[in-house]
Amino acid sequence: MSKKLSKNFSLTSTELSAGKTFHRSNEKRKTATEYEQAQDAFQKNYERLRAERLAREAAKSNEK
Repeated sequence: MSKKLSKNFSLTSTELSAGKTFHRSNEKRKTATEYEQAQDAFQKNYERLRAERLAREAAKSNEK
């Protein structure tokens, strides 16, 4: 298949291999970015909920 593509597009097998490697690295970078965004969103939500809980506990202890 590589030979067929290299004839159609005038690419050598080395160029095809480099292109595939570059494409894979971009996919990994995108996945890592999506993962990092999910982690950031989780962390922000966790901190917000913790602050709300601490505020409730503080208000509750002040009532006693």
